[in-house]
Amino acid sequence: MKRSLHVSAPLLAAAALSITTGCRKPEMQRCVDEKNQVVADSFCQNTNSQQPIRNSTGGFYYPYRYYYGGMGGYGLGTPVTGGGYAPIAGRSYSSSTTRGGFGSTHSGSGESGGGSHGSSGGE
Repeated sequence: MKRSLHVSAPLLAAAALSITTGCRKPEMQRCVDEKNQVVADSFCQNTNSQQPIRNSTGGFYYPYRYYYGGMGGYGLGTPVTGGGYAPIAGRSYSSSTTRGGFGSTHSGSGESGGGSHGSSGGE
């Protein structure tokens, strides 16, 4: 009886861990303007065509950039809050053009999409 208890406890813990980490919904990834309002994803897909804007602290940011996580929806013009301009490693993100179905998540480890350019302080 003791032998099976030693084997069962680690297996049970591993199963619980995989269930809790495997069931996370992807967080939102939205393209936003300088007022943190959702715009079409096409604005964020090519930051080379954007002119950077200088913020009040002397840094630069792009007028259209990806916003990761937080609250708000995918609807155009929807304000977003509580997230950030850089993805967090280990989290999954879903953009407005790919949400739903298989292949709808993006790894947080390489999806800068313009969100990591310049400073993150909008103005």
